[in-house]
Amino acid sequence: MNEQTRTNANVIIALAGNPNAGKTTLFNSLTGLRQKIANYPGVTVERKAGVWKLDDLTITNLIDLPGLYSLDATSLDEKISRDVLTGSIDGFPKPDAIVAVVDATNLERNLYLVTQLFEYEIPVVVALTMIDVFEKQKHQINVPKLSALLKTPVVEVNAKSGRGKEKLAEMTGAVIGSTPQIPLRFNGEIGNSKIFARYNFISDVVQQSIKHNDLEEHYVSEKIDSVLTHKVFGLAILIAVLLLVFQAIFSWAVLPMDLLEQGFGGLGELVRSQMTEGILADLLVDGIIAGVGGVMIFLPQILLLFLFISILEDTGYLARAAFLLDRLMSRVGLHGKAFLPLMSSFACAIPGIMATRTIENRRDRFATILIAPLMSCSARLPVYTLMIAAFFAGQTVFGILSLGAVLMLAMYSLGIIAAIIVAFVLKRTILKAPPPPFIMELPPYRLPNVRTILQNMLSRAGLFVKRAGTVILAISIVLWALMYFPRAEVESSEVRVQSVEQFETPNPEFDTNSRQLQNSYAGKLGHIIEPVIQPLGFDWKIGVALIASFAAREVLVSTLSIIYNVGKDENEESETLISAIRNAKKPDGSLVWSPLTALTLMVFFVLAMQCMSTVAVVRRETNSWRWTMFMVGYMTILAYAAAFVTYQGGRLLGFT
Repeated sequence: MNEQTRTNANVIIALAGNPNAGKTTLFNSLTGLRQKIANYPGVTVERKAGVWKLDDLTITNLIDLPGLYSLDATSLDEKISRDVLTGSIDGFPKPDAIVAVVDATNLERNLYLVTQLFEYEIPVVVALTMIDVFEKQKHQINVPKLSALLKTPVVEVNAKSGRGKEKLAEMTGAVIGSTPQIPLRFNGEIGNSKIFARYNFISDVVQQSIKHNDLEEHYVSEKIDSVLTHKVFGLAILIAVLLLVFQAIFSWAVLPMDLLEQGFGGLGELVRSQMTEGILADLLVDGIIAGVGGVMIFLPQILLLFLFISILEDTGYLARAAFLLDRLMSRVGLHGKAFLPLMSSFACAIPGIMATRTIENRRDRFATILIAPLMSCSARLPVYTLMIAAFFAGQTVFGILSLGAVLMLAMYSLGIIAAIIVAFVLKRTILKAPPPPFIMELPPYRLPNVRTILQNMLSRAGLFVKRAGTVILAISIVLWALMYFPRAEVESSEVRVQSVEQFETPNPEFDTNSRQLQNSYAGKLGHIIEPVIQPLGFDWKIGVALIASFAAREVLVSTLSIIYNVGKDENEESETLISAIRNAKKPDGSLVWSPLTALTLMVFFVLAMQCMSTVAVVRRETNSWRWTMFMVGYMTILAYAAAFVTYQGGRLLGFT
C-alpha cells in the first residue's frame, strides 16, 4: 500500500459472497457496531456499510454486497452488485479491493463467483470461512497452493473465534493499489465457452488444493436431511416448528405489547396533565403520542419474528423449509420462501412483509407482499369477536360446533383462498414470469451466531421505526385532524333530545365525544360515502368507523363505542357496546344492524386494506407508491365486491 493510500480515510472495500457462506457473520465481526443500513438510490436493495480498521493509519469503509451466486445480472441484487463494482452508481466510487467470502465446505460453487470478480480488475482477497466445519469433517486444504492457483491471497477465517481477522486485514491492506492478476485458464474466453472454461478451471483448482475425507463428508448432514426434508416427516416437523414460531409471536409478544401500550397511554396522560387544554395538547396526545404508540406496539412481534428467522437461517433449517414447500408454492407461481412470510402475516402483516426480504427475485417478492395482508392478522380478531358476540353467540352448527368458531375459521379460510387466487392471477399477468427455478444450496448445519442474530433483530427494528414510523405518524396526524375538526359547538337541548332518541342508551359523559365525531370531517366523509356503502347494508356511522379503522383495524371497535355513545374505552366484549349495536336504529326506526350486516362487515374486513401501518411498510419494502396504491386499490375493490355479494345474496336468499 503506498503512502498516499495509507493516509486516505476513504478507502472502500466490497465484501462479496454466496448466500449462507458466512458473509454477514464476517461483516458483523469486522465492523462491530460501526455499521449502518440504508437503501441504494431508487431501489429496495439494502446497502450495509461499516467501518473496518485495517491498520493504525487507515479507516476503511466496508460495503456488504447482497448475497450472490453469480454476477450475470439476472436479478436486481446482481445488477446492483455489478454497478457497485464498476462505480456506476452516483456517490459510490469503484472499490479499492474486494474481500471474497468463500465457504470452504462448498468450494466449487463459491469459486464461480470469485472467477467473475477477477474480471473487474480490482484486487481480490479470498476469506475462507466455515473452516472449522471443514476441519471437523477431517478434510484437508493446502492454502498456499490454493492462493498460488488463484493468483490472490487466501486467508482462513473464523468470525466467531477471531481466527484470521488480523491476517485478513493485513492481506487486504497489502493488495490495495496493486495490479490484480487474472488466471489465464479462462481469460479471453466468451459466451458458453467461457462458462465451460470457468468450471474446468475451478475443478482443477479444487483437485490440486483439496483432499476430501470421502468416508465422512456430509455424513451427518445427510442423515439429518433424510428426516427434515422427508415429504411426510419433514412436513410434520416443519408444521411443529411453525406452530412454535407463531405461538411465540401470538403469546410471547402480549406482555411487552401491553406494557408498551400502557407506557404510551401513561405518557399521554402525563403530557396532558402538564399542558393547558386545547388543540396543541390534543395534537400531542391523541395525534403524535398515540400515533407513535401505534407504531411501537408492533416492535415485540417484529423482534420475535426476526429472532426466529435469524435462528432458522443461521442453523441452515430455513433453506430446508423452503425446499420442502417449493413444490406447493410453485403451483400458484410463488417461491418456496414465500411460505414463512405468509404464515407470519397471520400474526401481523408488518413483520410478514418485512420477512419477504429472503426472496431474491423481485417479482416473486412483490407477489408475496401484495397478498400478505389477506392473511387474517390478530388485529382483525376484535372485529370478528364483536360481530360474533353481538349476533351469533350461543348458536351451534349440527348441535355440537359453535357457530362463532365456524365463522372464525371461515374468515381465516376466506383470506387464504383469496390470497391463492390473487397470487395465481398476479403471476400470470402484471407479475408474469417463468416458473421460478428453485436453486438453493443446502448449507451445513451449525450453531447460530448470537451476535449476528441480535444485530439482525436490532437493525430490522430500527429500520421499521425510522422509516415506516415517519409515514405512519403523518397518517395518524391526518386521521386525528379529520376526527378533531371542525370542533362541535355547545350542545343544545334539541340535539340532546335527538341524541337520546337516536342512541336509546345515551351516556352524558361521552355524549360530547359522540357529537364531535358525528360533526367532524370524518363524520361528513361518512355521510358522503353512505350512498356507496348502502348496498353493503352499512350506514354513515359504519362508514365513519371504516374510515377511522384505517389507523388500525381494531380501531373500528373504539370508534363504534364513541359514535354509539357508550365510551371510547369499551372493547369487543363490552355488553354495553354489544347492546348499543343490537339496538341502533335508522331514522325510519328500522334496525341498523342484523346478522347479515355483521357477516358482511366481517367479510369486508377479511379482504380490505384497513391498516395504515401495513401501507407504510409496503411503501418502504417496494420503494414505490404505485405498487402500494395498487395493493390498496385491488384489496378495496375485492372487499367491496365480496361484501356486496354477501349482503345482496343473503337478502335474495331471505336472510336479514
